[in-house]
Amino acid sequence: MKVATQIVEHQRGFLEYGDEAMKPLVLHDIAEAVGMHESTISRVTTQKFMHTPRGIYELKYFFSSHVSTSEGGECSSTAIRAIIKKLVAAENQKKPLSDSKIAGLLEAQGIQVARRTVAKYRESLGIAPSSERKRLM
Repeated sequence: MKVATQIVEHQRGFLEYGDEAMKPLVLHDIAEAVGMHESTISRVTTQKFMHTPRGIYELKYFFSSHVSTSEGGECSSTAIRAIIKKLVAAENQKKPLSDSKIAGLLEAQGIQVARRTVAKYRESLGIAPSSERKRLM
């Protein structure tokens, strides 16, 4: 219960606003907050689910690595994936965004990621490369 409470406190933005508001969170952060070992937190969150206003999620879903921003802050990989998904959904179908263009748009928002990272996140979302998205028209 303590672990779930800490996760909710840390990820309140996600629960209220969605994936783009997901904060970076690692097992160590929760372990420190509740006074347990990281391996205990890992076992506690495996195959356990939380019913939220946004749906049912495995507790592991709330843990996400981070990328540094140009302002010195951090952005979670889940939030970056959500932004990529939104950018691709809003792109011009006749001229889809390349991975480098997406990386440039993220950089303009203060999120510094390599083109290869954008490609990895795009593939994990099941989004085809720009050349294939253009052909699908």
